[in-house]
Amino acid sequence: MIPFDPVPSAGEWPSRFPTPFDRKAVHPLARRAALELTESLKAHQSPAWRIDQPGNGKMFGVLVVAAPDGSIGYLRAFSGMIDGEWDINGWAPPTFNPVQRDIVWVPGEAEMFDFAARRAALVAVSSGSAHASEMQRVEANLHTLDQERSERSRALMRQIQESYRFVNARGDERDLRSLFAPAEPPAGAGDCAAPKLLGQAYRLGLRPLALAEFWWGAPAPTGDRRAGVFYAACRGKCLPILTHMLDGLPTDPPPLFGAAAIDANEPRVLYEDAQVMVVHKPSGLLTVPGRSAALQDCVVSRLRVRYPNATGPLAVHRLDMDTSGLVLAAKDLATASALQRLFSRRQVDKRYVAILDGVVHGEYGEITLPLRLDVDDRPRNIHDPVHGTSAHTEWRVLARDAGRTRVEFVPHTGRSHQLRVHAAHPQGLDAPIVGDRLYGRTAPEDDERLLLHAERLAFVHPVSGVNVVVEHPAPF
Repeated sequence: MIPFDPVPSAGEWPSRFPTPFDRKAVHPLARRAALELTESLKAHQSPAWRIDQPGNGKMFGVLVVAAPDGSIGYLRAFSGMIDGEWDINGWAPPTFNPVQRDIVWVPGEAEMFDFAARRAALVAVSSGSAHASEMQRVEANLHTLDQERSERSRALMRQIQESYRFVNARGDERDLRSLFAPAEPPAGAGDCAAPKLLGQAYRLGLRPLALAEFWWGAPAPTGDRRAGVFYAACRGKCLPILTHMLDGLPTDPPPLFGAAAIDANEPRVLYEDAQVMVVHKPSGLLTVPGRSAALQDCVVSRLRVRYPNATGPLAVHRLDMDTSGLVLAAKDLATASALQRLFSRRQVDKRYVAILDGVVHGEYGEITLPLRLDVDDRPRNIHDPVHGTSAHTEWRVLARDAGRTRVEFVPHTGRSHQLRVHAAHPQGLDAPIVGDRLYGRTAPEDDERLLLHAERLAFVHPVSGVNVVVEHPAPF
């Protein structure tokens, strides 16, 4: 345990463990510990570990803890491996049993090398043969070998996952696979800083008080992590683990976004005819129902109450919950299908306005960063040039003031969080939208909304053929 100097007073201690799944929930003592760690990283570890080199940035974590004698300090950890090492003196160790893991990993790695050598030999045979029958035999052998390797790899991974152990505040222990059952644990589950820290605290008989995780070093290849910025624990890899490890410890619940009370008059109808309508969705209201039973209030559910005879999905596209603006809806299934075809053919003109946290250089341009869902940290999306789906955004600066930039966005594709990621990414505008709880430099305040608004929709009416244009200025 690294002691605080000066020692915090009892009044500075948290009364409950802040949830690790809320960026706003970083307790002042955890923030203080994190700042101390960043100073140490800058002075000592960053040069030795080459953290500032491309691809070497890392998530770090601190856990404020109390000892039985009443002293207070913090533990530190890094995610995964660093400098080729799992376990470094002075840092929280990994959550797996090293002996049990090595019994599986060492011979298992040799098996994988053997599979690779056998495959290379078969490929060499096929490239040197001109006989079709011989090539078919080799292809069949390759297919069999690949299947055998995959099955053996999965078996080894299951054994390795069983070496991960997690204890909670009640002293109950679970392994990794049981925590995710019946699903398979995602890659890297159990290797984040948070479970390492909690495991070390329980081993040492320390009481966890507050946690913080932050990025340090070179930006992540996906562009969604910035040095010195605090991030919430990822739900995909950490939610089952941390839920178990915090059991028995008084802990604040994770935030439930999308459950806030919204005025009953919303969404307001701005255009309506016999087939279609355009409504204004306020920030904080979902477009369609969420997965949780507590997230059923949305634009679609409210419109179904108002239009009980309507058929089809009603809303034919979506806005993020945090985004305000225009949503196009259809009253019947045929019209909905026709409008969705317009969207798929990019024949609906959509324009947004946003205020960005930073000064954008240049007056206009285009961003074409492919995007995909971050499966380990839903609903975040990330830039992935290999597996991402094409995304195209035009932008134009409208005004600059006091370190912020007002821009107009014209999306030519409709990827989830496209404008938010394109604004925040270093290869995009490198200026996140103000109030962005997912991609912003800091967590927004309680009364701060995402300053992104869909202000214009234009389309050819699928029944009348009339050009419909609806505009509604941003409320900011």
